[in-house]
Amino acid sequence: MKGTVECIRCHAHMESGWVADYTHRGVDRQNWSPGEPQPSFWTGLKVEKEHVIPVTTFRCPNCGYLESYALPQNISDR
Repeated sequence: MKGTVECIRCHAHMESGWVADYTHRGVDRQNWSPGEPQPSFWTGLKVEKEHVIPVTTFRCPNCGYLESYALPQNISDR
């Protein structure tokens, strides 16, 4: 996501980052998946990798407010 994001609470410029998702394999980036979670015996939840979108989270350095976006890579580069 290009450009600046303004905090809706204190109007400071937010900084881009990501939220760590701790798994049995280590640390991953948080992702968004469509629909309801479906249980899987082997992996905990079924994931259709072609529909997964990485989550970008913005943090306000003044008040700590977090705002997350799940934008496909081709849209986030605009």
